[in-house]
Amino acid sequence: MRVSGLASGMDTDQIIADLMKAERIPMTKLQQDQEWLTWQRDAYREMNTKLSEFKNMFMDMKLSKTYQSKEVTSSSPGVTATANSGAPEGSHTISVKQLASKAMRVSDTGISGTGEKIDPNKPLLESIENFTGGNISFQTFNENGEATTHTVAIEGSDSLNDVFKKISTESGGAVRAYYDTKSDIVFMERTSSGSFNPDVNGAEIIFGDENGNNATFFTDVLKMDPIADAEIGGENAKFTYNDVELTSKENSYTLDGVTYQFNQTVDNATLNIRTDTQNTFDQIVKFVDKYNEIIEMTSEKTGEKRYRDFPPLTDAQKEDMTEKEIELWEEKAKSGLLRSDNILQSGMTSIRTAFYSNVENDLGAFNRLVDIGIKTSTNYRDNGKLIIDEDKLRDAIENNSQDVRRLFSNNTDDDSRGLLNRVEDSLNGMISRITDKAGNDNKTDQTYTMGRELLGIEERITDFERRLQQVENRYYKQFTAMETAIQRMNQQSAQLMNQLNSGQ
Repeated sequence: MRVSGLASGMDTDQIIADLMKAERIPMTKLQQDQEWLTWQRDAYREMNTKLSEFKNMFMDMKLSKTYQSKEVTSSSPGVTATANSGAPEGSHTISVKQLASKAMRVSDTGISGTGEKIDPNKPLLESIENFTGGNISFQTFNENGEATTHTVAIEGSDSLNDVFKKISTESGGAVRAYYDTKSDIVFMERTSSGSFNPDVNGAEIIFGDENGNNATFFTDVLKMDPIADAEIGGENAKFTYNDVELTSKENSYTLDGVTYQFNQTVDNATLNIRTDTQNTFDQIVKFVDKYNEIIEMTSEKTGEKRYRDFPPLTDAQKEDMTEKEIELWEEKAKSGLLRSDNILQSGMTSIRTAFYSNVENDLGAFNRLVDIGIKTSTNYRDNGKLIIDEDKLRDAIENNSQDVRRLFSNNTDDDSRGLLNRVEDSLNGMISRITDKAGNDNKTDQTYTMGRELLGIEERITDFERRLQQVENRYYKQFTAMETAIQRMNQQSAQLMNQLNSGQ
């Protein structure tokens, strides 16, 4: 704690504080430069985020499904369908005679008898008289019609739900079972629909092993009838496709790139498959809109006015201002962060050139964007935005969707290279230059230009703070020396007066 000014009567603390304000002027400039550079770095990164969003659209725009996606309409809700991009256009007639179903076994009667209902979570030895456990077996069939025997060991301490879990695990999830407390019956079913047993009249779930052993738990405890006729479901879907009779284990079937979904039995449902030109149109419009958004954003940023009389505020300056004053000041202070920026301007010029270039394509009908109804705005204020002639674009898509795709996407290294491939090359270069200068969240400050500049300013600030401390200490020493000299002078003056007074 310093106590000064006692001898001189001067407010040396205030004097030194005022002197230090002058000394801090270069420091304030450094802090403002640091803040400005941070704002500018963040502005670059924001721009890179927008450019990356634009780049993410290129993947879809280069896929064939964007230009050849198919839509399917059906005359009946009983049959619906989806088609991949390779499916040919056309109409097909489908009649569904039978839906596929899952094989199911159900208890003939309540499994609890006349007593209290079984608690599926309690040990079976407490629920079933004289139950001690043992092995239970059942058989299922795979896709090739081969029988597989599943054997489960049951302990007396196992609950009914424990047995069901073991059945599901042992069968690899092919069979599941559950108990309905209200009806007091057990349901046991295949998890896959369709018929797998090569025996036309055979069951899909057979109790016991290949020799018929270990079946009594199902018949005596779960009260299920072992005969095949007692099984419910386990049938294939039966349908006709253009008068050709077919079957499917599932209620769906894929033919020639079209997947048909059977929802109910139906006679003569007509399904029409055609190219979804609206989807292609929407994707191109969406892409052009995003490009125009990038044009607008870069033009705004590079043309924004710079207010040099409004430098970033320091914390000390903010203390003397209201929140509204700070907001208005910083609005002007942050203006022009990327004004006339060479990376953005040259990058956008490269992208525009790529979009306007000709694609040498002997196989295609289109060589330029204008051929499909996309041209540059004649208004100079639009800075090269693209305008779409919707009728011309639709016509090109409907009649030459493959050529539209070839114009946009063709990954070659010669003059037939697609417009998107060329634009992507320019965009990647622009993003890379911005990243080298402004970095990103994954880069350390030492690895990009502005980061190194910020580190340099931070180091200078640290050195300057050390120097300011030394200057302040020097001022206090000087004022302390002055106070000491004044105090000595006062003491000598007092002594002299005392001597003069004593001589009288």
